[in-house]
Amino acid sequence: MGTVSAVQEDAGILDRIRQLESEYLLQNYARYPIVLQRGKGCYAYDVSGKRYLDFIAGIGVNALGHAHPRIVKAVRSQAALILHTSNLYYHEYQGPLAQRLARISGLHRTFFSNSGTEAMEGALKMVRSHGRKISADKIEIIALHNSFHGRTFGALSITGQEKYRRDFEPLLAGARFTAANDISALEQIVTERTAGIVIEWIQGEGGICPISTEFARKARELADRYDALLVFDEIQCGVGRVGKYFAYQMADPIVLPDIMVAAKPLACGIPLGVIVANERAAAAIGPGMHGSTFGGGPLACRVAIEFLEILETLLPHIEQAGNYFRAKLEDLRGRFSFIREVRGHGLMIGVDLNIPGKQIVLDAMEQGLLINCTHDTVLRFLPPYIVSEVEIDRGVRILQKVFKAAAQRGVSG
Repeated sequence: MGTVSAVQEDAGILDRIRQLESEYLLQNYARYPIVLQRGKGCYAYDVSGKRYLDFIAGIGVNALGHAHPRIVKAVRSQAALILHTSNLYYHEYQGPLAQRLARISGLHRTFFSNSGTEAMEGALKMVRSHGRKISADKIEIIALHNSFHGRTFGALSITGQEKYRRDFEPLLAGARFTAANDISALEQIVTERTAGIVIEWIQGEGGICPISTEFARKARELADRYDALLVFDEIQCGVGRVGKYFAYQMADPIVLPDIMVAAKPLACGIPLGVIVANERAAAAIGPGMHGSTFGGGPLACRVAIEFLEILETLLPHIEQAGNYFRAKLEDLRGRFSFIREVRGHGLMIGVDLNIPGKQIVLDAMEQGLLINCTHDTVLRFLPPYIVSEVEIDRGVRILQKVFKAAAQRGVSG
């Protein structure tokens, strides 16, 4: 009876939460039917105590998993001192964090924001200001089909997926789109009117689709030729996710942007985004031209410093764990005909299916594995950077079971 009562109580909690949210929240999220209450390491737990192997990690935010002891210590310590100062005053952590970001990025100037989309908005203002200082007609921003850069008007204007844009048009003027990895098309679209080129090295919401180094080099060359700014969106693929500090560092030699934006894992769940720029791009924003009330507060900056110290030692592990995970997924691809491709780098991995992925995500959740599906058919894996081979093996066993059930339903195509 105790077990039955516990299940009924948990269902009651879910029902109460759903009822409150249906009555009082904007109805823009399609949530999964579990209530997460706590986490430890690579695992999250719902209100009943059921354990889930968390391989989506807050869509890449919980890079050190849950309740990492050094992050918990930093949060507790700073919360007892001061949480917010505003940018009217100095505090101890913005300068040291900006210095560290300069060292690891190869760029020199940082602006702190709250989120990735806010960082992208600031980057677009840099691009526009830079262009208009050259010519009133130099306002065009080149982005890629299939890209995703955020939900605010500027970021949405350069997001190359019509489903995100259609309800809000007309958007920012001057956005133009071209195909990823098509060098000839890129050469044709960049002109004297181009103020900036924006690229994700791995398109996350677009289905874990990498950009070729050759394409990125051509974008760098064209930006230099036409006095435009090259912007790399590292919000999902950066800050350690691929086994480098930033995805553009996978190229040898590195293709350096004028502006880089990053966010998700930087403060391990505390909202923090950054624009990091070279002197040429940073000069486009003068006193009073941009700002942020909450950006770069002492709590977020202190946690980010702690995270980057930990990340420095984790980068080799991220690459090794990613290689191990992809090899295991390739093995599954050989066994299930509905798996088209395994792609990605480090611990940013997509499994492209020739069937919809929604039911597989639900089945995996039922078995205790949290993943999600992007672009309708791509299972997305963004495990914490601390994930072990034992945990990867456990996740693969769950996937094998779920894939087997899918094949038995006759969806192998």
